[in-house]
Amino acid sequence: MTSDTTARLLRLLALLQTRREWAGLDLADRLGVTVRTVRRDIDRLRELGYPVDSARGHGGGYRLASGTDLPPLLLDDDEAVAIAVALRTAAGGLTGIEETALRALAKLEQVLPRRLRGQVTALQGSVAGITWEDRGPRADPALLATLAVACRDHEVLTFDYTTRHGASSSRRAEPCHLVASGRLWYLLAHDVAKDDWRVFRLDRISDPTPTGRRVPPRPVPGADPAAFVADRLSAAPTRYRAVATVQASADHLRAHTPGLATRIRPGSGDTCLVDASDDSLTRIAQTLAALGADYTLDAAPEVVRHLHATAHRTLRSLTPETGQDGA
Repeated sequence: MTSDTTARLLRLLALLQTRREWAGLDLADRLGVTVRTVRRDIDRLRELGYPVDSARGHGGGYRLASGTDLPPLLLDDDEAVAIAVALRTAAGGLTGIEETALRALAKLEQVLPRRLRGQVTALQGSVAGITWEDRGPRADPALLATLAVACRDHEVLTFDYTTRHGASSSRRAEPCHLVASGRLWYLLAHDVAKDDWRVFRLDRISDPTPTGRRVPPRPVPGADPAAFVADRLSAAPTRYRAVATVQASADHLRAHTPGLATRIRPGSGDTCLVDASDDSLTRIAQTLAALGADYTLDAAPEVVRHLHATAHRTLRSLTPETGQDGA
């Protein structure tokens, strides 16, 4: 096998891993060869042990499927299990997971043999970590993987969704992007029934089911998914309003408080606005305490009373010696 053929096979394999199914004509166009050459290269991949399924029809269709063994020269069983568990654990970690790691998880789980999927699930369920601080709900790694594949393939999903008020409903949506904000993950999707964009919190999604129906990708309003989600979140109704004008730039605050990324807006000069509004007075106080800079506050009376009570409680807890040292 010549070096050109080897390079083309590697390129073909990489393409097969980026989409659930490819038409033969599309692969030929990407590789700059004929459809007949693509067929021969697919046969070569199969001879090497790569599980490639094909469909009949004009131009043909190909997909990389799960097989009885992992494709050779990539990962052995132990390595595959270790990487899958590590990616799943990272997906539910403290500060989220990079988009590239999510793509890697989607690729790996797409071709992982069933016998190894059981090992991954068993190991993931039996491993526990010590959580020193509760920072809110964690994203389910299996759910992240499912949604990442649906976003990649532009495949319509159905799922159950529970609102912040506890109401549950069935949704049918076209997934577009996954957006992380601290420990929270959000799915940006086009709701089919409402014919509009919606933002769903992942910890409120259950029973996601791929429908097998793929649709053309929709352009996100404003072209920036993270900014669009941030705008929607800031406009969402909350029980208590609290907006802080912070004496620090938006870039500085984002660098030091990554969990507040979607809540920060540039202000005038070296200031920024932080929307700390929430349904919980305690969470509002925690958000403001994490700012690490001076600020002025525009807030509901209930928020002001809660902050005053919290501050007085803290002052009363100080001993005279502590007060003198702090003076």
